[in-house]
Amino acid sequence: MTSTPADLADLLARLETGDPEPRREDSPVAVDAADRLLLDEAARHVADVRAGEVAVVDDRYGALTLGAAALVRRPDEAGGGAGVTGGTGDVVRVHQDACTAADALDANAATLGLTGTYAHHSLGPGLLSGARVVLLRLPRGLAALRDVAEHVAREADPGVVLLAGGRVKHMTPAMNDVLAESFGHVRASRGRGKSRVLVAAEPRQEAGPLTYPVTAVLPDVGLTVVAHGAAFAGAELDLGTRFLLERLDDADAPDLPHGLAAPEDVVDLGCGTGLLATWAARRWPAARVVATDRSDAAVRSAQRTAAANGTGDRVQVVRDDAGASLPDASADLVLLNPPFHEGAALRTGTAHRLFAAAGRVLRPGGELWCVWNSHLRYRPALERAVGPTVQVGRDRRFTVTRSTRR
Repeated sequence: MTSTPADLADLLARLETGDPEPRREDSPVAVDAADRLLLDEAARHVADVRAGEVAVVDDRYGALTLGAAALVRRPDEAGGGAGVTGGTGDVVRVHQDACTAADALDANAATLGLTGTYAHHSLGPGLLSGARVVLLRLPRGLAALRDVAEHVAREADPGVVLLAGGRVKHMTPAMNDVLAESFGHVRASRGRGKSRVLVAAEPRQEAGPLTYPVTAVLPDVGLTVVAHGAAFAGAELDLGTRFLLERLDDADAPDLPHGLAAPEDVVDLGCGTGLLATWAARRWPAARVVATDRSDAAVRSAQRTAAANGTGDRVQVVRDDAGASLPDASADLVLLNPPFHEGAALRTGTAHRLFAAAGRVLRPGGELWCVWNSHLRYRPALERAVGPTVQVGRDRRFTVTRSTRR
């Protein structure tokens, strides 16, 4: 199959999200106005760009990667004209923080016959070396944006143009300021479809070392945390995690629950920076501890956090979706602080999938210790997914429960 700008619209129309949740009003779409505006802006910058000189960061479902590949000249093209044929080589380099996003790109590429047109990379020189155009789907966090901008300014071609697009309602003037830290020229495109693109060029030559990862000491819990820019909560102790750790420390009473007595296998599900996994490895030195998260930044942060606390050899960190790589009935204890946002949307589907994952990986009699925002009333869902659930602690903001696998 061959794609060209003439049939780019058809390519985009065939993309899917692969979203497992029931359809609802706020369900994600495979291609939105911000994706389309980014591709239109990219078309103005890729006239002289060849295969291998375009990078994409945080493509949601494949629109930016496959769309950019359709705009870039093939390696075998001697003259003008754009297009890409499946299997012709790595036309576009791509980094997606979420493994679910990478899976969606791969699935869409397979459907369209474009599997051979891109290559996955971590955020770094392999992604950006020689890149002249970089397309970025704007993250909500300024730390994540700063991390990407610094890498692009330091590692891409000196003439690189960074196109960072998103929905206007999620953009702030501070994003321009963050880009200006690394680029001498930053401007905003005209808005369209409630979306806008920030265009950054002229990387600053005086740029110092990379800001991330950041290391911080948390004396109240006796741990050191290391965080990359896109890691949830950054180099701080999330309030929910703090509340869960306090309840776990309170469990030293004589009627110690079964799951906390002497677990052999502990899982930190959706580990973020890995503080729960590292805490568990220090509390139970003989236990095998696995930390999982779908975020590349989280996995790299958790590995560094474990190493910074002397537990790097006893915490295995895995990048997967909701513990999919973990065997059934393989854990005595699961620790979980589930997210209740999906990007910008308030969606609880991820939490419910993590509950189901905990129920699957726990052995009979094993326990899930979970902290959640009190207004969400997750207890019935925990009862269904795992088993009998009791409240361990509660305040105005958070609830900690202990669920025992049937």
